[in-house]
Amino acid sequence: MERPKVIFLDAVGTLFGVKGSVGEIYSQIAQEFGVKVPPDTLNKAFIQSFKAASPPIFPGAEQQDIPQREFDWWLQIACHTFERAGVLAQFSDFSAFFSELYIHFGTADPWFVYPDVLASLINWKGLGIQLGIISNFDSRLYSVLQDLQLREFFSSITISTQVGAAKPDRQIFLTALEKHNCPPELAWHIGDSIKEDYHGAKAVGLRGIWINRNG
Repeated sequence: MERPKVIFLDAVGTLFGVKGSVGEIYSQIAQEFGVKVPPDTLNKAFIQSFKAASPPIFPGAEQQDIPQREFDWWLQIACHTFERAGVLAQFSDFSAFFSELYIHFGTADPWFVYPDVLASLINWKGLGIQLGIISNFDSRLYSVLQDLQLREFFSSITISTQVGAAKPDRQIFLTALEKHNCPPELAWHIGDSIKEDYHGAKAVGLRGIWINRNG
């Protein structure tokens, strides 16, 4: 197998994952605001709300407006999550709750790095391979990577909210390739989603590699 010029990686579910579950974290912080709801209930409601949401892309948005657009996008998902769980009305100040929740997911606290990641990144860097991230996450990715001590490995970070295209859209892959002046056939992309990462990469001509974090 020919050594690639660049290896791109997805972020959440590939480099790092949620400690426990999203439902557990939502439930824990909600309890601080006096709202008790089982983590399993929130997990199910979150998955439904997340899948029903439009892609996190904001075509035509000014760069300085993107962080607020990201915040509003996640606010809607959180609002729908607690609405589906039947407890939204129990919050005396949902905005304050969500602000704390949003900040929390921009730190290292709710995340863990998969055990095979660090050794792989060190090995690839040692081989002279450039590394980049292609993710449908938002601008908080920069602070999360910094806090998880992973930022230094990546010479490019390409996220959907800033590109205006989300995986599996070919534009996000093409934008990432341009940053490395790399043709598709000399790049790999590794991710945990068959549709977004594997098929998305292959459709543009990259070598798609699916990583199954669920066994």
